[in-house]
This record gives sequence, structure tokens and C-alpha cells, in this order.
Amino acid sequence: MTKTDILMTGPMLPSVIESLDQAFVLHRLWEQADRAAYLAEIGPRIRGLATSTMTGRADAALINRLPNLEIISSFGVGYDNVDVAEAAKRSIIVTNTPDVLNEEVADLTIGLLLATLRQIPQADRYLRAGRWLKASFPLSPTLRGRKVGIVGLGRIGKAIAKRLEGFDVAIAYHGRTQQEDMAYAYHPSLVGLAEASDVLIVITPGGASTRHLINAEVLEAIGPSGILINVARGSVVDQQALIEALRAGTILSAGLDVFDDEPRVPQELIDMEHVVLLPHIASGSVHTRRAMGQLVVDNLTSWFSGNGPLTAVAETPYPIRST
Repeated sequence: MTKTDILMTGPMLPSVIESLDQAFVLHRLWEQADRAAYLAEIGPRIRGLATSTMTGRADAALINRLPNLEIISSFGVGYDNVDVAEAAKRSIIVTNTPDVLNEEVADLTIGLLLATLRQIPQADRYLRAGRWLKASFPLSPTLRGRKVGIVGLGRIGKAIAKRLEGFDVAIAYHGRTQQEDMAYAYHPSLVGLAEASDVLIVITPGGASTRHLINAEVLEAIGPSGILINVARGSVVDQQALIEALRAGTILSAGLDVFDDEPRVPQELIDMEHVVLLPHIASGSVHTRRAMGQLVVDNLTSWFSGNGPLTAVAETPYPIRST
């Protein structure tokens, strides 16, 4: 039986590459010196595309070089690296990797929140520099008595909220609509949520609709004792406004796992001692990344076995093709 041709935009886990190599004819776009010539040659044969939020984009230009493309399997719960509107226009299914990373991201979010409030990385550096021999580390802020607002109460947002319940803090949220089955306080206005919170956790999808959702007005509403935690997408926060807010003391601190132009992080943030910065590792455990990679593979194998996609995104529901 002739194997189906699949294109991968950038390197993924070895287990993903190995599995796709066995099941399909896998073409590695990132290895090509002349990508345009390569796509002109193999583009018409490609029926599936494997891509990642971290190593490649499936924009309209690429999609339109693949006239027989049927499915885009994207690694990551967010899929702003894919031009979903273009895919939908051509009845191309787009899949992501939800659920398998919820718990890992929620765990890391709580860790980042505690690290930011209790200044754990700063205390580590203080000890290693030998400064404890001269004086005790300064007292830190606390989570006690704080009100936590969650921007985006989806699957991961709910997992974060569940963990926060164990810390006996007040929890509220903002989203497009109120969720009737949720006991947490709902704020229809993001500024209203920020005003009612002194910790704001951002876990909303990226993309044009949420770009700079966290702006100077929202940061000012959090207040001078406020903490911003961003485990969503860098684009959701107005990065320059955040830098200015941190410099001016408009907010107390920030814990950031994502940035606007990854992996490039503004030197202004790097130079700030009172913020905690992570290199986009919220889902970055061996266990979870393997599960995400397997779902990329499973979506492609299920589709080309005639069983449909496993996790099609809302913009390209299945089935969408006419019979």
C-alpha cells in the first residue's frame, strides 16, 4: 500500500518523528535549504501537515502551496500558529492537543505564582551568592488573604482554580460568557476583574482577538500590590506596557512563562530582579510533551484511517466536507 505524504514544518520530539516516519512518507521542511523549490516539488503530494506552536507556522502562504492538504495536526493546545480561517475556507481540518497538558500547566502556574510572590528564585540566588552569611533574606509578600482573578476559565483555567481552592483564597474569573455551573464570581469586564483582584492569572487563547488584552488600563487596575501571572501567550499582554508598569511600581511583580517574540526576551525584563521569568515550560515535562506528541500522531493516523480527527478545533468541526 502506498504511504500518504506528510509535511512537518519544524523538528518535534524524536518519538513523533519516528512514529510518523513509520506510518507515512514524512517530509522535513526545516531541513531544506530552498524551501520554495522543495514545496513546488512535493507540495501537490502533501495531504497532512504536522506543525508546532514552538517550531513552525502554518500560515496562508504555506497552506496554499499544498493544494491537496486535508488536515493540519498542531502540537499544543493553542493554535495561533495556524491560519485557521484559511484552513476552514479550504475545508481543511485543524487539530490541537488539548486536555493532555491541563494538569501540568496548572501545576506550573501555581508554582510560578508561589515563586513570584515568595521570591523563591531570588532567595536561591541570595543563598548561592553567600549573602545569607551576612543577613537573612528580606521578608516576602504572601498569598494569604489575596483575591485571585483568572482570565479565561477554560479547561486549564478550571484546573488552576481547583488547585487554588486548596490555598483558601477568593477566586473570580472573566471570560466571554458566564458559566452557570461555576461557583466563582464572574466579572463581565476585564478591568472589573482586575480591580477586584490582586493576583491576575492569564490563561486565555492567543490570536488577534486577545492581542494586548492585558493593557496599561488593566495593569493599573490590578494595583501596586498586584501580581500578573501569564501562562497563556505573550501576545495577550502588552509587553511594553507591562515593562513600564513594573518600572513605575504600578504593579508589584510578574511571573511570565511566555513572551511576545519568543525566545527573545526584552533585556528590560531580564534586568528586573523582582520578576520571575521562565522559558515557556508550562507543559514542559517529559510525560506531558510525549502525550502531546502522541496526540499529533494519533490525529493524523485516525484521519487517514478513515476514522476522522480526534481533537478538531472549533473553527474546523468535523465533518465539514460535502459527500
